[in-house]
Amino acid sequence: MLRLAGARLLGDRDYPAVRAVLAADPVASCMVSARVEVAGLDPWRLGGELWAADYRGSRSPRLPGLCFSGPNLIPLRGNASALRSFADRALRKQRVCSSLVGPSEQVLGLWDELAAEWGPAREVRADQPLMALQGQPAVPVDPLVRPVRPDELERYLPAAIAMFIEEVGVDPRAGDGGASYRARVAELIAGGRAFARFEGGEVVFKAEIGAMSRDVGQIQGVWVHPDRRSHGLGTAGTASVASRLINAMGRTASLYVNSFNSPALAAYRRIGFRQVGRYATVLF
Repeated sequence: MLRLAGARLLGDRDYPAVRAVLAADPVASCMVSARVEVAGLDPWRLGGELWAADYRGSRSPRLPGLCFSGPNLIPLRGNASALRSFADRALRKQRVCSSLVGPSEQVLGLWDELAAEWGPAREVRADQPLMALQGQPAVPVDPLVRPVRPDELERYLPAAIAMFIEEVGVDPRAGDGGASYRARVAELIAGGRAFARFEGGEVVFKAEIGAMSRDVGQIQGVWVHPDRRSHGLGTAGTASVASRLINAMGRTASLYVNSFNSPALAAYRRIGFRQVGRYATVLF
């Protein structure tokens, strides 16, 4: 019988084992893979820590459990014992993450271990279909959706803020007046990963490619101006971003969505996205 030895901090020597875990489910692991591929496993470069749950008595290089701890806490793999070891390590310090997010079984299991100390959560979204599109979109794309230029930041930012408030339920300008959020949006624009349709100088559709690994790009922040909803802009606009990911960037397009958001789910299915997993998110 193997016995859990606890969660340990991973370093660059563990890179092959980490890559094997990430490659086993490239869509689910996109957020972590995007960081690891650029920064390796050094915590300073990574902007967080990668933890493994190891078993005493095992000589296998396989990692039975893997969790990223940074701006978000992302458990990617692990049974109940592994999740308990991650919780033990997380509770050694004050919480700094803004959410738990990732595969639903791991997120909800980890939250069960953390809730007594970290709760109550502001919201638990337990059922978020994780979807992917590898072929071409099944609907026409919107030719007016294009990358946002750096000089359009001021016109784009109000739409990004409106989306964030609708989706997350808090104002991203709280605390530092919006400086951090503005910097993040500017970074996405500079990287060619923010897209919009402008009409009369105003954003009527927007979306971004949040995380992007070598194989997968994760679409986030899909938003349509309230006055233009139910006119197909969201479907055609998301298809445009997915098409760019697939054809120009050579990635699988992915996204996750709340199961209660029936209009969005229907739109993504019309585009051709198919469910490949299930995420959950715990918001603080």
